[in-house]
Amino acid sequence: MTASTLDHSHAPAFTAPRVRLESRDDGSQLLHSAIPLSNAYARCSGEWLEHWAREAPERVWLAERDAQGQWVELTYGEARRRVVAIASWLLTQGLGAERPLTILSDNGIEHALLMTAAMHIGVPSCSISPGSSLMSRDHAKLKSQVELLHPGVIYADPIEAYRPALAAIAELHDAVLVAGGRSASTEGAVPFAELEQRSDESAVMAAFAALTPDTIAKFLFTSGSVGTPKAVPNTQRMLCSNQQAKAQVWPTLAERPPVLLDWLPWSHTFGGNHNFNIVLHWGGTLYLDDGKPTPELIEKTARNLREVSPTHYFSVPRAYDMLMPLLRDDAALRDAFFHRLQLVFYAAAALPEHLWNELEAMARETTGREVLIASSWGATETAPICTDCHFPAVRSGVIGVPVPGTTLKLVPTAGKLEVRVKGPNIFTGYWKQPELSAKAFDDEGFYMIGDAVRFVDPEHPEQGLLFDGRVSEDFKLLTGTWVHVGALRMAGLDALKPIAQDIVVSGHDRDEIGFLIFPHLAECRRLCPDLAADAPVEAVLSHPAVVERVREAMRTLQAGGGGSSTYPTRALLLEEPPSVEAGEITDKGYINQRKVLDRRAERVAALYSSAPANTPAAAVITL
Repeated sequence: MTASTLDHSHAPAFTAPRVRLESRDDGSQLLHSAIPLSNAYARCSGEWLEHWAREAPERVWLAERDAQGQWVELTYGEARRRVVAIASWLLTQGLGAERPLTILSDNGIEHALLMTAAMHIGVPSCSISPGSSLMSRDHAKLKSQVELLHPGVIYADPIEAYRPALAAIAELHDAVLVAGGRSASTEGAVPFAELEQRSDESAVMAAFAALTPDTIAKFLFTSGSVGTPKAVPNTQRMLCSNQQAKAQVWPTLAERPPVLLDWLPWSHTFGGNHNFNIVLHWGGTLYLDDGKPTPELIEKTARNLREVSPTHYFSVPRAYDMLMPLLRDDAALRDAFFHRLQLVFYAAAALPEHLWNELEAMARETTGREVLIASSWGATETAPICTDCHFPAVRSGVIGVPVPGTTLKLVPTAGKLEVRVKGPNIFTGYWKQPELSAKAFDDEGFYMIGDAVRFVDPEHPEQGLLFDGRVSEDFKLLTGTWVHVGALRMAGLDALKPIAQDIVVSGHDRDEIGFLIFPHLAECRRLCPDLAADAPVEAVLSHPAVVERVREAMRTLQAGGGGSSTYPTRALLLEEPPSVEAGEITDKGYINQRKVLDRRAERVAALYSSAPANTPAAAVITL
């Protein structure tokens, strides 16, 4: 099928990128969107719910599976009625920024109603990552979060799952405990159903009318990929200006309500702000995916995709990597996934080139249509987008150009362009941490996000920026040569396709680069037809075909030129997957490079050992 015969009728129409670039005497540059941000955006996110409850009360806003596996739907009209009732109860609890609502739960309809009801009356909510409460043994992170927030109400669903976490924090707060509707017992807690027993609309709407753009809508904790997690106040201005910028560069969203199937956790800005608010802003429908990009749960995502054909699909590269084998092997799943898909969107890390190419090819083969693959860039502190790729990118990794209202300052640092940001979407400081807040901004008020970028084409800045890694992750070899971790990781994933699910780059204070490789076991097993299907992991990873595939990738990277900072001389396949509990992989599914290197220091030492054959699984693979 040639490009001329492809059907582009479903392709989304975006606003053409326009930018202004200013060079300064100190070598820094300012990059602005040449599209002014309209000041006509909503005062608060609750205005979106009020609008759609009036204009489309019967339209489904949220849907989740019940215990029997059936979809339970919530319309905009019913949601607004329930939000007012829940907000009426919240008004009686003496809540505010100093005593917010804290939510311990996966994504769910009750979770959404509570979060939305709190924001409707100016009470900040904080959805805490389940990793801090369900997957932790000492609950140290949860304890520090609760001490910082001092919540007035804590919701847990189902409460049985959170009893150990609640016991660990019992002496740190005086909050009212609310048991979610999936709880088997509500002992010591208020049943969620009691929150909806009475409704005081006049009181709720009086509180709603008092909201301002500076009202704190929610607290989100940073992921902790760099340093200790911090509480970020997200104001209504941050949330609403973000969606206004999105509306101006994605006008296609106004054409028909978006339909999403999404697993991304609301404790993080990608799922909780970007995706949740796109649906609410445009009156779309959000199906809550009970699957995740893990070997145990990816089949649930596939099951849901067979029933729900999204118009836009948002996820992280790890999820696409896990979904791709299922799409290859299941024609019905491919048909459902691409049936009305306009856009494939990735964030949190760059999408490996081989996944990009395969998604494009699969869309053409399945539907005869192109699917646009796009990304953006931002952080918890920016609610979240600062840049957006609202145009066909020339390659994977393009994060686009600044969105309307946002200015980037590009500062030459260690051979890279460190990027700093300013705009109405940027936070003003961390909650109750003034020292950290002061260090987060430069003398011109730009937030120092810690990332680096580079131009796709310096002569044509409208072609966008490429994410160039975190400044703090890059390091020097003992030779004095800088290793740019982000670029090397991407090149490594491409060279190792499809047997590597992720890579951590080592070599700090050493002469050579090494790769710690998290393998894609299913793909590794495909290379070993002589092994039994249930052969142990160690046998698979030490199989000559797998070892040679790794060595071949290393030779490919070496042949690419560029010197010792651009290829590994040794690699080790890890039999243990990344640990969420240990912080090696975040809720969003990306690798925390620093945590892996710290936690697996013995494996790093083995990687560089003079007697690598004694390592626990596959031997160290060297060039």
